[in-house]
Amino acid sequence: MRPSRTAALFFILGAGLVPWTLLLADRLPSRKIAHHWDVAWVGLDVALAVILVATGFAVLRRSPARRSLAAAAGTLVLADAWFDVVTASTTDERWLAVTLAVLVEIPLAVLCFVLARPEPTG
Repeated sequence: MRPSRTAALFFILGAGLVPWTLLLADRLPSRKIAHHWDVAWVGLDVALAVILVATGFAVLRRSPARRSLAAAAGTLVLADAWFDVVTASTTDERWLAVTLAVLVEIPLAVLCFVLARPEPTG
């Protein structure tokens, strides 16, 4: 696919999410009992562990894949932090989630994104 078509696809998908997000904001309940809540969280943490370990190996081996893996790891870390904070059910849980986000997860994500940057040429 040509870059201009690929870019157009992403613009259309991003723009298409706007009405969908507004619809969800209007229709989703603020509370819901979720079946398999444990599977959702364990699955996210397993994916996060796998991508972090894979990033570590790629960095150690100086693999070209390290940048993509680091970008994916940073994204998953931020997603995990977001969901930890917004799904905390008590004030103590929320403070713990915010503290971990600020002291651990956000700095780790920044490190991942720094690792994901292309090396300067020259």
